[in-house]
Amino acid sequence: MKPRIVFMGTPDFAIPSLEILLANGYPVIAVVSQPDRPKGRGRKLIPPPLKVVAEKYGIPVLQPESVRDLGFVEQFKQLSPDMIALAAFGQIIPKDILDIPPLGCLNVHPSLLPRYRGAAPINWSLINGDTATGVTIMLMDEGMDTGDILLQEETEIDPQEIYDDLHDRLSILGARLLLKAIEDRSAGKSTPLRQDSSKATYAPRLTKDMEHINWESGADSLVNLIRGLSSDPGAYAFLREKKLKIYRAVAGKAGTSGEKAPGTIGTLMESGLQITAQDGHVYLQEVQLEGKKRMPVDVFLRGFRLSADDRLE
Repeated sequence: MKPRIVFMGTPDFAIPSLEILLANGYPVIAVVSQPDRPKGRGRKLIPPPLKVVAEKYGIPVLQPESVRDLGFVEQFKQLSPDMIALAAFGQIIPKDILDIPPLGCLNVHPSLLPRYRGAAPINWSLINGDTATGVTIMLMDEGMDTGDILLQEETEIDPQEIYDDLHDRLSILGARLLLKAIEDRSAGKSTPLRQDSSKATYAPRLTKDMEHINWESGADSLVNLIRGLSSDPGAYAFLREKKLKIYRAVAGKAGTSGEKAPGTIGTLMESGLQITAQDGHVYLQEVQLEGKKRMPVDVFLRGFRLSADDRLE
């Protein structure tokens, strides 16, 4: 008999994991997600993506402000699940809830733990220029991504991948790995492996000051920052006092870069619009000027005429 599962998650990343369980006949008795939040100019309450999908399948949805609330814990106990499956939920799960399901709480984490514990592992793997990452299925404990490892799978990062690309790929890889981990756990075949905390690294939440590009940095690090923040929140510079978000770019080394100040705009080339960096050039490929649509840089330049003294600040 397949275990009765409560699924916990909030953003798009969690959707493939929920759907693969439903497609394989697992009884998901409830979904727990973050509360609806106000968004946009009208501050209209918007449901989290996972809630929308759960309701499409007719699954009851619980949305506590805090999973530590005693009323919610009692409500959770009444559900009496055999297992919790979790992907990008957004709150630390207390021991009172972790102790309820006899098969434990399995978490989909998009890094090769103990590397990149924390809130933003996909972003930081790109910002740091990693060439590989992966997914870990972890048996949750009270710590921040410190639980025992059940399964891991590594994958290479393409040099052209941005956050959106890698996020989507890892969400699908994570769903497949979660299904295997649940099958193993249900059959008593899983062997939890303790993490080596001496090798732990951390992926803290992104901060606003990271988004503003400093062209005094090296070309490779600038491109990695752009990749890691694309497309939300997006890295940006100012062009004529308007915010120019940069979504895709590539780096190029150039021996003549030192002749021009960082941020100097060059010519449109096959690789993109050339911008001087500290040790070379960054070639912008996809941009969005404040108040305009996101577009390839060549399309942008058809409607925006650069002048000789323009630069990216």
